[in-house]
Amino acid sequence: MASPAVDDYLKTIYHHTEWQNDPITPSQLASVLGLAPSSVTEMVRKLAAQGLVSHRPYGPITLTDAGRRRAASIIRRHRLIETWLVREFGYAWDEVHDEAEVLEHAVSDRLLDGIDTLLGHPRFDPHGDAIPDADGDVDRGPFVLLAEASPGHTGEVIRVSDRDPELLRAVEAVGMHVGTRATVQDAARVRIGEDEVALPEGAASGIWLSA
Repeated sequence: MASPAVDDYLKTIYHHTEWQNDPITPSQLASVLGLAPSSVTEMVRKLAAQGLVSHRPYGPITLTDAGRRRAASIIRRHRLIETWLVREFGYAWDEVHDEAEVLEHAVSDRLLDGIDTLLGHPRFDPHGDAIPDADGDVDRGPFVLLAEASPGHTGEVIRVSDRDPELLRAVEAVGMHVGTRATVQDAARVRIGEDEVALPEGAASGIWLSA
């Protein structure tokens, strides 16, 4: 069952557990995709029949090994394209998601391999999300969500959620980006170098630091 709709389901399930461990529920999946619960239930049933997800009625949804491999392949395409657009075409990190959503279904495997080689086989996209390798594996170090970090914790910004372009712009405006070294003061403030910086609203739940 090869289709953009199936890919979107698998990507969403994969994304949900990239940075935390709780599996996604049908209601959460419906909310993220903006679909009716009944539509999600029917598609999840089809995905389970295809051997791509495991699910019991009213329980959480998890990817099977086959589903994870397929999801990782789709995400690899998306994140390589985002990186390509930023490095080679001058896109800002808040501009690439929608473009990559379109291109990931159109780029051939041969072109994707060429992009990967051109970029030097990057491990992370512009937002700090890990790019799976050709086997679907990722290499990511330990991390902590800024909102859950203890005061005084110092680490590099390793990921900023790309869910909200406005948040990306606001984070950039206060001088934070992937690679910035910051010390947590509290959930609303960090210290960068000698400067204390007030975080934009919602930023603490969308920024991850090295542990």
